[in-house]
Order: sequence, then C-alpha cells, then structure tokens
Amino acid sequence: MLETGLIVGGWDKYEGGKIYAVPLGGTILEQPFAIGGSGSSYLYGFFDQAWKEGMTKDEAEKLVVKAVSLAIARDGASGGVVWTVIINSEGVTRNFYPGDSLPLWYDEMEACNSLLDVLPPGGPEAMSI
Repeated sequence: MLETGLIVGGWDKYEGGKIYAVPLGGTILEQPFAIGGSGSSYLYGFFDQAWKEGMTKDEAEKLVVKAVSLAIARDGASGGVVWTVIINSEGVTRNFYPGDSLPLWYDEMEACNSLLDVLPPGGPEAMSI
C-alpha cells in the first residue's frame, strides 16, 4: 500500500499562481503556501511569522531556502541540499543550492558562552512568566 501527500503548484494566465496541499486523506486545499515532508513540523511557526502576502519571487525563494535549511538543521531525514522550482508566467525555473551554500540558523544568533549570557540582569528569578 502506497500513501503520499502532495504539494501541487501551477500558473495560468487567468488566475496567476496557485498552490494546493493534498494531504494523506485526499482533501484538496488551496493555500497561500504549503509545507510537507518530515521536516514540516519544524516550519509552520517559522512560516506563520515570516511569510507575507505579495512577496517577490526572490523574497519567496529566499524564504523557502531558509525554511528548508532550518528543517535540515533539525530533522535527520530532510537531506542536505535544497532544490527550488519557480512556476510563473515566464515558465519554470529550477535552482539547486548545495549544502555548503545554505544559510545556517545559528548565524543569526548572538554568540554566547552559556545560558547565563542571555538571561536578563538579576538572574533567572528576574524573568517574567
């Protein structure tokens, strides 16, 4: 027995670009973005924060590359490279990003030697819950 979830994307001259998620149950959902695969659970919060309506092609591709890089950092089954496919009025463009060119999630964090470096002055008891 074979089961799969799909992400289906396309473009036409009447409605422009569209993305559909087809999860295991077979429901077809039109969405502004779709996430799938073993690393997807790591990405929903990131996309909720980072995705914006009306992004340019370059902004969207950069977001996807960063997102897959985050999944690779957390999920052992997400591989080590990123392939993107852009579908628009100009046709189909495929891009390949080797592992050594991917952004690293920890490059955006300030360096610290311990958890104490990131705690507020006054220690842990000064943190509000």
